[in-house]
Amino acid sequence: MDWLTEYKIPLGAWAQDIFDWLQLHGGWFFDGLADVMSWLIDKLLWIMQAPGPIVLTLVITAVAWWLQRNWKITLFVFFGFLFIINQGYFEETTESLALVISSCMICMVVGVPIGILTAHRPRLYQVLQPILDLMQTLPPFVYLIPAIVFFGIGMVPGLLATVIFVVPAPIRLTYLGISSVPQPLLEAADAFGGTPWQKLTKVELHHALPQIMAGLNQTIMLSLSMVVVAALVGADGLGVPVVRALNQVNPALGFESGFVIVVVAIILDRVLKIRRQNG
Repeated sequence: MDWLTEYKIPLGAWAQDIFDWLQLHGGWFFDGLADVMSWLIDKLLWIMQAPGPIVLTLVITAVAWWLQRNWKITLFVFFGFLFIINQGYFEETTESLALVISSCMICMVVGVPIGILTAHRPRLYQVLQPILDLMQTLPPFVYLIPAIVFFGIGMVPGLLATVIFVVPAPIRLTYLGISSVPQPLLEAADAFGGTPWQKLTKVELHHALPQIMAGLNQTIMLSLSMVVVAALVGADGLGVPVVRALNQVNPALGFESGFVIVVVAIILDRVLKIRRQNG
């Protein structure tokens, strides 16, 4: 079998050449992208941290009640955030939420239009499908390498790696929702003289809304699952104490910070789940 390994395909060398070319000719693009993402994260952090822990807790509790109209889940949200404050993880929680919210905004802005486009052009989806499979199959740690190469250390590479890993979810579910619209509904819209824009906004998007909201739910959960991975490239948030506990072999710190992540995940999931059902 030596003959098979003797002529190794230089896959790694090709990837290195691509990265070098992008760094040389695309530095202006990556610098601008980093500035935009840093601005977005900074603004979200300011919005959540400026009012203070108690005010933010009351605001989020009020939003949870407005979305759900369920006093049990609203109380869980309230006491969940009080627990986070009690454990001393308020700042880390807001940093993780800023990463999650910004990644969700980017993923939905990119993913929903692509999902709509591919639903109207099935051949395009067939071309994109293996790319989406690759994006979700590759270990998330692989995305950290080009993120560090282009953006250095900090929140921006963590956000970029999160977006690459998460964006296939809204694309797939939006495609599923739009492509599953019953043909009689589309024919009825045509019969009443509906324009393509009216068919999209009043028929297709309305029918696909549950799937799109499911895509948002998955986007949030997958983004939250990346907080520990993002911490490996210097991103602030709840992943930092988890990584510190791993390095120090500190089970107390690991369980404490891990349990806070679980509380945040349950809060986000319950709020969005109710919203999806009401939608």
